[in-house]
Amino acid sequence: MTDALTIAIAVLAALPAAMIAVNLIVYTRQPRDAGEINGISVLIPARDEEEAIEEAVRSVLDSERVIPFEVVVMDDHSTDRTAAIVEKIAAEDPRVRLAQAPRLPRDWFGKPHACWCLAREARHDTLVWMDADVRLRPGGLRTLANALHHKEVALVSTVPLQQTRTLAEKLIVPQILYVLLGYLPMARMKQVASPAYGAACGQLMAARRDDYFAIDGHKPVRNLMHESLALARAFRRQGRMTDLIDGTKIATCRMYRTAGEVWHGFAKNAHEGMGAPAAIAPWTLLLLGAQVLPWLLLPLMLLGPISTTPLAITATAVAVVSAVVSTLAIGIAFRQGPGAILLRPLGIAMLLAIQWYALIRHLAGRPITWRGRAYAAANG
Repeated sequence: MTDALTIAIAVLAALPAAMIAVNLIVYTRQPRDAGEINGISVLIPARDEEEAIEEAVRSVLDSERVIPFEVVVMDDHSTDRTAAIVEKIAAEDPRVRLAQAPRLPRDWFGKPHACWCLAREARHDTLVWMDADVRLRPGGLRTLANALHHKEVALVSTVPLQQTRTLAEKLIVPQILYVLLGYLPMARMKQVASPAYGAACGQLMAARRDDYFAIDGHKPVRNLMHESLALARAFRRQGRMTDLIDGTKIATCRMYRTAGEVWHGFAKNAHEGMGAPAAIAPWTLLLLGAQVLPWLLLPLMLLGPISTTPLAITATAVAVVSAVVSTLAIGIAFRQGPGAILLRPLGIAMLLAIQWYALIRHLAGRPITWRGRAYAAANG
């Protein structure tokens, strides 16, 4: 292997390491107090969430003591006890109410439709959408509202502290923040309204009512699985700023529990992002070069295929150190645990495997199945 190829791998590993070092400073900066906030509507779309919904709602009720708020749960045609559980809580606390989702239109996907309908049910000017598997921390609702109102952005979202227990979770879920902080220039994202810098996490996000309805809310992203990312870009296309903040102290979330849920959960919207035909080759090169190939350089150098010139040795050292530093920085900053840190190279490889699987499935025209609904792949 030539020195040039070794140097190229070193560059691919060093670039995200440098980006992460800068982004951690920008991303983890907590928002300032925005002063008086009139009211918040917390909007929770729920479809077959009987195991999660009560804890989610009660975490909201325990999160805020000063700002007036309501919790609206939309039962999206659940087949379990989701609605009954919410009705029970609503009978105890008038801040909680249950809404029933209208019939899903043919040209809408389930979650965007539920989020759109929830916004129309809201009584306050600050709208907060929260997944049923998210648990707000005390003060978390205020922090999110501060981020929205202090800088007067139109939309703000956050990546909660991700809880992982099984091997599949530890392999895949922690890569969300590695990819985000390794390749999105956060300072630029916070300064420029270009859609190219749009980023969002649909687990927990907030918007101003007027800005939301000014862009027709979720209508522009109604048939997308990766609707939160597309929504941020829709805001930015109309010159309305969006922001993304650290949610480690705001909320927790356990996205999936089984290997099947992890695989299909990440695959369902992959072809709208990293797994898109035009994006998958560059992302494969970038991520393999950052976290997988550096670890192959050492054994290959010992076995002979790689030259052992001083330049090659230096480049190999840079690649390995960059891979170690970047994965440690992300792992420690976001409490990902030793398992996730040690498994990062394998996790990145598995994440890429999901992207390729999603692309192949999409090109074959296979429908996306999620929460008991099938959506035509061509719609994404």
